Amino acid sequence: MKNYDPKMHTAEHVLNQTMVRMFNCDRCFSAHINKKKSKCDYHFDRSLSDDEIREIESRINKIIKEDLPVTEEFISREDAMSAYNLKRLPENAGDKIRIVKVGSYDACPCIGPHISTTADIEQFHIVSSSYHDGVLRIRFKLSI
Repeated sequence: MKNYDPKMHTAEHVLNQTMVRMFNCDRCFSAHINKKKSKCDYHFDRSLSDDEIREIESRINKIIKEDLPVTEEFISREDAMSAYNLKRLPENAGDKIRIVKVGSYDACPCIGPHISTTADIEQFHIVSSSYHDGVLRIRFKLSI
């Protein structure tokens, strides 16, 4: 299992689903999850506006306040392949794939640690975002 901070890693899941819902883009293709500050990179076609950044933060903080349960289930690799993108899973993930669910808001294959409820994430803040050569980078942190 990856050694990610569980709060930050769960926040990454909520950020990814928020990006998918707001912009109809894929989940991040690269992420660095650290306790103090994290970043996610998306294939994207432009920078985000200040209003979009505030809207992303607002939606994520709303999900956090909803106190959604964070659960896991194991499904067959075959079922996972038909329902999820498995590109980021390690090759040795096995025949049973762990799906992490954030309430009914998000579900995806994952090997990292998570908290048990979104209320434990605290407050989500986008520190900055940048766009270069088709890559949108979002840097974020959590605070009380």
